[in-house]
Amino acid sequence: MMKQTRLLDSEHSKELFAYFGLAVYYSQALEQQLVNLLMLMKVSQGKVPTEEDLADLYHQKLSNSLGQLVNEIQHHFPFSPDETTLLKEVWKQRNYIVHDYFKERIQETFSPGGRSKMIRELTAFKAQAQELERKLQKYTSEMYAKLGLDQEPEKDGANA
Repeated sequence: MMKQTRLLDSEHSKELFAYFGLAVYYSQALEQQLVNLLMLMKVSQGKVPTEEDLADLYHQKLSNSLGQLVNEIQHHFPFSPDETTLLKEVWKQRNYIVHDYFKERIQETFSPGGRSKMIRELTAFKAQAQELERKLQKYTSEMYAKLGLDQEPEKDGANA
């Protein structure tokens, strides 16, 4: 076991764990965008009359699973068939990565070839989730504009 532990401390292993972290990061960013878009859809339909209702709904949606958000958003937003397929694919992949990835792939983490393959998979997932998150961000911005709402400035101080 000692040898395996040392292997997991290698630079290559750290790189694998970094990509795993990025995959999870982008899936959470995607969840946040889905919540934002859902909230705006509800506002545009006049379904949240007060600021307090909006705050309650926001916190409720943040605690929903990605699956619940994906199912709900499809009823409210006119995604293209390709976007819907991508959304479901990313959701399925995200669940696998978060819940089962290392359980099922533990042996591969001990070989350079196995780690490299995992890094490629995680990189591909990250790119998919990132692309989808950007699309949703664009729809969110368009919805803000359509509703005549001010968008909050980006965290880095630049205006959105």
